[in-house]
Amino acid sequence: MESLHLIVGLGNPGAEYTKTRHNAGFLLVEKLATSWRAEWKNERRFNARLARAERHGRRVLLCQPQTFMNASGETVGALMNFYRLPRTRVLVGVDDADLPLGEIRLRAGGSSGGHHGLESIEQHLGSREFARLRLGIGRRDGAREITDYVLGRFDRTEAALVEKVLERAAGQTECWLSDGVQKAMQLNGKLDG
Repeated sequence: MESLHLIVGLGNPGAEYTKTRHNAGFLLVEKLATSWRAEWKNERRFNARLARAERHGRRVLLCQPQTFMNASGETVGALMNFYRLPRTRVLVGVDDADLPLGEIRLRAGGSSGGHHGLESIEQHLGSREFARLRLGIGRRDGAREITDYVLGRFDRTEAALVEKVLERAAGQTECWLSDGVQKAMQLNGKLDG
């Protein structure tokens, strides 16, 4: 069994944030956990919900930080230190308002794009070199102030597209595990509703 891989979904804990646009990362790891029949457990020492699985000959740890989005790096940094994980075995799923709804984009590294969850992880790791899978949520009318929008829930029309996006992103995550980030990046693209 090859060494542990960590897949982190970013979001905010609590019922009021369930299924909001900002919790797209949570939705992704929940989809993976359901598909892989992995059970969630609260782990206080990491301030996280964790689910363990085995996929493609690898041990996988799914994570939902319970720190709230802007402090996600606390959990990710603690897990990486505890398990002595190199950044190449970490994938972070995150919402992205700068990508249209339906678009997914995996990168091996890069900037936070102003996303506070990614900024927190970069700060705690001292690096931008970790894979991130961005799930497009779009913006309403191109607005810059998007707090209410990202903390809102997907409407009925959007929800059907989001389900397709999560299915595609789950497949891309599987590809990342089995074949690496370069191959998985070939699955980037936009899905139409």
